[in-house]
Amino acid sequence: MTGHPALVFRANYFGDPAASLALAALLDDTFGIDVTILDRLGGPDPTGVPFAWFDASGTCIANISAFSMPLVINGNFTRAAGLQSGAVRPDFRGRGLFRSVMEAALDYCDSEGFEAVALLTDKPTLYERYGFRALAQHRFASPAPKGGRAGATRQLDMANDADVTLLRRLLSGRRPVSDRFAPLRQVEMFLFNAALMPDLRLDLMEEDGSVIAWQQGEDGTFELFDVAGAQIPALTDILASLRITPSKIRVHFAPDHLDWTGEAIADEGGMALMLRGAEGLLPQKPFALPPMAEF
Repeated sequence: MTGHPALVFRANYFGDPAASLALAALLDDTFGIDVTILDRLGGPDPTGVPFAWFDASGTCIANISAFSMPLVINGNFTRAAGLQSGAVRPDFRGRGLFRSVMEAALDYCDSEGFEAVALLTDKPTLYERYGFRALAQHRFASPAPKGGRAGATRQLDMANDADVTLLRRLLSGRRPVSDRFAPLRQVEMFLFNAALMPDLRLDLMEEDGSVIAWQQGEDGTFELFDVAGAQIPALTDILASLRITPSKIRVHFAPDHLDWTGEAIADEGGMALMLRGAEGLLPQKPFALPPMAEF
């Protein structure tokens, strides 16, 4: 790729430790996020393919990375990719660098036969020119249901290597948390997001072999972020097993596997989930990308 003589374009460079650290520095400088946390959690997503511009000193100037993110949409398997780690250093903005890495990433996704490409952004209009459409997301709320069967639970600790290994195993064999819209594979992002959420609880329901990702909101609301495992317990069983009696429930993904229905409330958050793909791939019922899968 040409057009920026003082810079060097590189793709698929994650095998170069120095270049990977340069990308980590770009993301830390731009967003204040330390992606090297993943090194302690088993490493970054092995399907990731970055596209970037570097200067002569090895500084990463602009980047975006594609990764495999198979999805269930409307009950059907969709071979999808995600885009993440998009950033340009301030002194180099307005020179077409981001457009060039975006086009390279999308060309890669098309050549690999991905049916859809997803991304999260707070600037949705920036991506409409590339064929992305913003998807309306919802949260699901109601008073807490009664009843349920209590089982044994154990709180997991992200600082415990054995618990991280258990999480990786359960995430690798998980059932999609919803048939409306949900990732089939999200091991690295689940672990990364968990490491960044100090108030998050991860409780293993031992009989079901499922991990419940949740926290208590400031108003006492039970906030359910994800359920990771081969089985998805009913919401009443989750509450009974956690030995909690909240007054309100808010579920951050479509609850079609929870034996419970809540009121779908439009999400007014600052981040937009966008999808590039055929019209028939758009979710037909209210849904949300689980927070543990955000990328």
